[in-house]
Amino acid sequence: MVKFFKKETDFFEIFDCMGDNLVKTSEALIDFFNDFSEMSPKIKHIKDLEHDNDLLTHEIIRKLNQTFITPIDREDIHTLATRMDDILDMMWGAVERSFIFKLKAPTVEAVALAKTLSAMIGLLYRAVNHLKKKEYPYIQDLCIQIHGLENQNDTQFREALGKLFEEIQDPVMIIKWKDIYQNLENASDRCEDVANTLESIVLKYA
Repeated sequence: MVKFFKKETDFFEIFDCMGDNLVKTSEALIDFFNDFSEMSPKIKHIKDLEHDNDLLTHEIIRKLNQTFITPIDREDIHTLATRMDDILDMMWGAVERSFIFKLKAPTVEAVALAKTLSAMIGLLYRAVNHLKKKEYPYIQDLCIQIHGLENQNDTQFREALGKLFEEIQDPVMIIKWKDIYQNLENASDRCEDVANTLESIVLKYA
């Protein structure tokens, strides 16, 4: 459950909570795609995390509207918050579709995509945490690693689609899994968007 923030809470503390939320969701996503047998409680857990992240995003925007001087550009704070929220929305989209489509068993490709995404999110969380201390070289290095994992995710996505069209005969099932894979791929793209924003901040302030 998202906590209530004091009036003097800084932006970086809220970003830390958002990053922690993303890490927890990415771990839950791996667990979800490993086993569909306990789908309902897993879905509720991820939905609760998604809701908490929405509240954190709104808190960032509320604070922006009330703060005259910000530690970094207002536009960068807004972009970081919305892009981080987008990542979680995409993860939730993949989970929600699995339930709506009444899928009975996960695929190894979905697990692989979820694991790469989780690794990207772990790096992203570390990079965002370096902002407050202005440790820009560390941020830049972590962003390079995020870009590398995004390239890996692209390859996994293409291979997953290739296997889907090669091995699955049911066109409806192809459409279902293609949609889920696309959401996982979109989540990794949003991770790269956050990395791009962080690199832009580094160029401004380093």
